[in-house]
Formats: sequence, structure tokens, C-alpha cells
Amino acid sequence: MSLMCTMTHARILLIDDHALFRSGLRMVLDANIRDVEMFEASALNEALQGAAFMPDVVLLDINLPGLNGVEGIALLRRKWPQAPVLVLSSQDDAETVRSVFARGAAGFVSKADTTEKIVEVICLVLNGQISATTAMAGDGDTAQPLQHLTPRQCEVLDLLCKGMSNKLIARQLVLSENTVRVHVQAILGFLQVSSRSEAAFVARRMGLVG
Repeated sequence: MSLMCTMTHARILLIDDHALFRSGLRMVLDANIRDVEMFEASALNEALQGAAFMPDVVLLDINLPGLNGVEGIALLRRKWPQAPVLVLSSQDDAETVRSVFARGAAGFVSKADTTEKIVEVICLVLNGQISATTAMAGDGDTAQPLQHLTPRQCEVLDLLCKGMSNKLIARQLVLSENTVRVHVQAILGFLQVSSRSEAAFVARRMGLVG
């Protein structure tokens, strides 16, 4: 794995109605996150009415029996305000992704992604690099339209997502480091994030980079 969780003990609540997926993800997380404690539920009501515990992160499917995951995000955040909600779903069209962020999800990862990518995103949340306040879409219908990145900013974003530092990006694009720094700040503002790791995550989710 390229990123390991820094937490010495992680409590994860997984809400998904597919027992096979829950079992498989549990094995993956057990193998890649040290001292992980898993709680499972097949529906939102089951999770909300279950035994008292304080998860560090909630992993939530969208398509659930009864109350669906999108509508349940607010309930989960109300019950566990300290726990970011990370949506795990095979329904990964742009409108769905925007909808879950608008309702307060900290992140979104497609079930079609590799297990390494899924674990990486979960670790970003657990490490505090994607927080419960992360948002892409603002307040639903009141959100302002996003502006476009310039062609140069798109180039900077692509290299940023490859893990390059400002110095390496400047060398690659024959720019000054100060100019790259300005572009990076503009990119963070465009994506409404506060860190390079969040920018890379959100840019991939929005389809801005490959």
C-alpha cells in the first residue's frame, strides 16, 4: 500500500446491504489497517439504532433497503458529528457524487476502484487529510456555478495529482516556483479544498484527471 493509516486504533462503521461485500472489505481492512475495529449494518436504521459506539469513520453505500444512503448522510452526521461519512458506491455518476458532497459526505469512492485505492481514501479520512467539513457542491441549489480552470492550471493539477512538488512542477513546466504556488492556490480554491491530497482526490472524483 502507498499510504498507511497513522491511527493506532480505528473504529469503522460499514453500512452496506451486501454481506459478501462487507465480508470482503473487512478482510481487506484487517490486512491493511493496524488494530481496526469493524462494526457492520445492512441498513441505516440498523446502524442508527445499534449498540452505542463512536466510529472514527462511517463507510456508507447509497442503495440501501428503506432509507437510502444519500438521504441518511445528515442523520449519520447528527448522531456522530465527529465521524466523517465516506460514501462507497457503484453508482458513481457526476450527479450522484455532487449530491453526496452537497449533503455533507467527506468523500466518495467507487466500488469499481481497486482495493488499494479504497484503502488509500479510507486512510486519508482516518489520518485527517479529508475532514467531515470537506465539501464540493456547497448548499445544494444555492451553490454557485464553478469557474473553469485555465489550460495551465489543468497542467499543474495533472502534475500535482502525480505527487510532484511545486519545485518539480516548476521545472517540468518551465515556470517559477512562485507562479506554480499561485496556480496551486487557485486550484485549491476551485475545488473548495484545503490540501493537495484533497485536491487530487476531488479532481479524480470529478473526472478532471485520469
